[in-house]
Amino acid sequence: MIPKEILDKVRLIEIRTRNMMNNLFAGEYHSVFKGRGMEFAEAREYQPGDDVRHIDWNVTARVGSPFIKVFDEEREMTVMLLVDVSASGAFGSQQQMKGEVGVEVSALLAFSAIQNNDRVGLLIFTDEVEVFVPPKKGRKHVLRVIRELLYFQPQGRRTSIAVALEYLGRVLHRRSVVFVVSDFQDKGYETALRHLSRRHDLIAVSLSDPREWRLPDVGFINLQDAETGEQVLVDSGHQGVREFYAAEQAAAVERRGVLFRKTGVDEIAIDATKPYVDPLIHFFRARMKRH
Repeated sequence: MIPKEILDKVRLIEIRTRNMMNNLFAGEYHSVFKGRGMEFAEAREYQPGDDVRHIDWNVTARVGSPFIKVFDEEREMTVMLLVDVSASGAFGSQQQMKGEVGVEVSALLAFSAIQNNDRVGLLIFTDEVEVFVPPKKGRKHVLRVIRELLYFQPQGRRTSIAVALEYLGRVLHRRSVVFVVSDFQDKGYETALRHLSRRHDLIAVSLSDPREWRLPDVGFINLQDAETGEQVLVDSGHQGVREFYAAEQAAAVERRGVLFRKTGVDEIAIDATKPYVDPLIHFFRARMKRH
């Protein structure tokens, strides 16, 4: 049995995200993601003027004359939510933790998808794949997705984005829109990101909190890594230490941005202390102008 407080929270998130979607998101999602993909329909004989990139080499070799693949426009899409629930998400300097903001953003995207008649799937990960919910349609399914995000207790504390991306690459055969919701406090996922972005439309939803960027001037403090438990004593009263810390954080964000641009991955940067609808709308409108 799912506790009543979890069900109440699911209903609250549904109300909040539905209102946002209806009042602020009207048409934005649909305009950007309206089934632009193509689905194989049949093979027919090559005719002068056909695009040679669509030649079906298997059929051509079998019958001895050139055949091409014919595609139909897809009328619906698959939207996958890859959600990081590692221990670093349990941090927040204002009203909400990063992980809680990630759940609400995922819910908003999920409700937008079913409104667009798309299928929605979920993959919850830490340093392993914790939960995989295959894509389906409908409000009932989306509520199950949100319940999983709220109710699930992860086994792991660390993060492996590569493990999640590689798993999805094995189970997701049809081209899909994939939102990776994470604070991206991880390394070593570059190759997996590059491979998956060639087959799917990848969008990084990067979550951060300003307190992670700036040390307070409060003298000596113990900083603990939420995922490893490692501790370090830092003199935050020293200006050079604070500047070094801020520079290291900024450099990490810049490296990640360069990686996203190189691999063709769009990024929605969300500050967990500010309303998240604005960066989402900005992303959708910027994308509309490109397509």
